[in-house]
Amino acid sequence: MSPISRRFVLPDLKSQCPFKGSTNPYYVDASAESRAWINSFDVFTDRKRAFFVQGHNELLVSHTYSYAGYEQFRTACDFVNLLFVIDELSDDMNGADAHVILNTFRSALQDADWDDGSILARITKDFRKRFLRLAGPNATKRFYEQCVAYTYAVGKEAELREQDIVLDTNSYIQLRRHNSAVLCCFALIEYAQGTDLPDEVFNHPIFKQAWLNACDLVCWANDVYSYDMEQAKGHHGNNVVTVLMKEYQFSLQSASDFIGEYSQGLMDNFLAAKATMPSWGPTIDSQVLRIMQGLESWLVGNVNWSFESQRYFGVKHLEIKETLVVNLRPKEIPFADESDVSDAE
Repeated sequence: MSPISRRFVLPDLKSQCPFKGSTNPYYVDASAESRAWINSFDVFTDRKRAFFVQGHNELLVSHTYSYAGYEQFRTACDFVNLLFVIDELSDDMNGADAHVILNTFRSALQDADWDDGSILARITKDFRKRFLRLAGPNATKRFYEQCVAYTYAVGKEAELREQDIVLDTNSYIQLRRHNSAVLCCFALIEYAQGTDLPDEVFNHPIFKQAWLNACDLVCWANDVYSYDMEQAKGHHGNNVVTVLMKEYQFSLQSASDFIGEYSQGLMDNFLAAKATMPSWGPTIDSQVLRIMQGLESWLVGNVNWSFESQRYFGVKHLEIKETLVVNLRPKEIPFADESDVSDAE
């Protein structure tokens, strides 16, 4: 692997994205409700609460579900905040401990009567009730399937981190689609729109191509944007930048450049799939078009949010938005805080 430079230039992913972004009109009120809801469980230490606030999770939801009604938007905010809790709880855990947390989420989500008495179970069951009020049967099934796949992938990620293993690129792509929770968030598009497509549409190869192209675009963008933050924490093994540098002996800049080129190919393939989508009749076709527009909202919204919030770039987010130049932060000194996971386990 080439020596790591202390700075690199991000790929200009914004210029590759031909879609117009927007935000949800219910953001201010609904996001405040969701933030108060997740904070009411008192699951964060002061340190992690500060990181939670800095990330502006609800702003991401505003960018990516700009079309959602009030209740749907609030529910999507709740889900993304729930994911943040799971991510923060499992991020420093070994594989065995992470699987305990993930089993709690998986079980409480699928079974209304399941309860291990943990805070995470309470949060999940509360979200579940809100989600089921408006979700269609097909959309619910797909959402549960993606959430289950997410839990196993995050558990695998914890095992790899514990063993200090960096996957090859193809294996990483398969894992990242699930441990990123992007496919879970995509599964919420139907809920947010009030659509409920039949399985034959989702299983069609052209639809799946568009779906997975969009997922990979979000995952690779998040990885290159978050690389600095993750390398400072020592968590950069689960990042395509590290994967590319290890497998292809890329420098940091070469890996970033490759991500830009690869992302352009993904965008081209997404647009080609959308343009060649088969017809299932006027009613289904109109829903498919809305789903594609929902994916587009995610693609442009994710990039816009990445520079609008301090999640990845801290106080320099607006400067980096203009220059695309990232100077790597020094490694963080581990902060011992036994209350980080509270009694959410």
